[in-house]
Amino acid sequence: MALKDFLTKQFIDVVQWTESEEGVLAWRFPMRDMEIQNGAQLTVRESQMAVFVNEGRIADAFGPGLHKLGTQTLPLLTNLMNWDKLFQSPFKSDVYFFSTRLQTNQRWGTSNPITIRDKEFGAVRLRAHGIYAWRVGEPRTFHAKISGTREIYHVADLEGQLRNTIVGRMADVFGESAIPFLDMAANQVELGQKITEHLRPQFADMGIDLDTLVVENLSLPDELQKRLDERIGMTMVGDMGRYTQFQVAQSIPVAAANEGGGGVAGIGVGLGAGLAMAQTMMGAMKPPEAPAPAAPPAPAAETKFCVECGKSVPKRAKFCPECGGAQQ
Repeated sequence: MALKDFLTKQFIDVVQWTESEEGVLAWRFPMRDMEIQNGAQLTVRESQMAVFVNEGRIADAFGPGLHKLGTQTLPLLTNLMNWDKLFQSPFKSDVYFFSTRLQTNQRWGTSNPITIRDKEFGAVRLRAHGIYAWRVGEPRTFHAKISGTREIYHVADLEGQLRNTIVGRMADVFGESAIPFLDMAANQVELGQKITEHLRPQFADMGIDLDTLVVENLSLPDELQKRLDERIGMTMVGDMGRYTQFQVAQSIPVAAANEGGGGVAGIGVGLGAGLAMAQTMMGAMKPPEAPAPAAPPAPAAETKFCVECGKSVPKRAKFCPECGGAQQ
């Protein structure tokens, strides 16, 4: 190294990060050709962590506080650099800062319906959406598996992965819970907690702590929702006969107010059609009547044999209709 290069070489005395923009998860301290001075101060603020990486290998990690850098505070890096005694010269190492504050109001939702088996409705396709919150929990794992050597890593870079992970696990949670759809919709808080429990191990594998997950809405596709509304309406009505009569009565003033209804004749036609429909519906709802019992067979006429010719003649006959012989 030339003397001029040595004299112009810069040494770093303070290593710190003040977040200059929103949504940054990881940021690499700009080293360029600079080296960290022995005894330099490392400032890690609340909601931050710092990790030293030497020649691609993760060394020491620091939590919030003011740290004086030396062999005692950098034991892993000291071992990697083979510093067998107190070093007095500057050193080079990549320093990554991580934001550990809570990332709130992150949206998730199903782009396509999820098909599950429901006890009451059979196969059901569900849509769901909500919010969730998470933070970087283990920066070593996060650096090794997610952010890597990038100079800056944003929340938006990870958003799609996390959202798809949530949606991918929802079908399993719904299937394992065996809870009917109507009960799910009525207990969205408990459902969100159950989904959170299933997702936390997968998030932890990426160095992330899943804090909360909220299910804001569960819904069916439009055509299935219409069928559900019809079923609920039938249950609420109860007596279909009385409901039909009510509907017909309600239609009379509507027909009377209709200018194109043909006056009284139009009302009569509409009312007749309504009554005919009502009778048809009532007839369809009645249980089939049992067939009437068959009439007993008529008793056979009483006969006797003719004393002259042997032909069968009525028992009360005085003469045989065949031979004319008198009968007893």
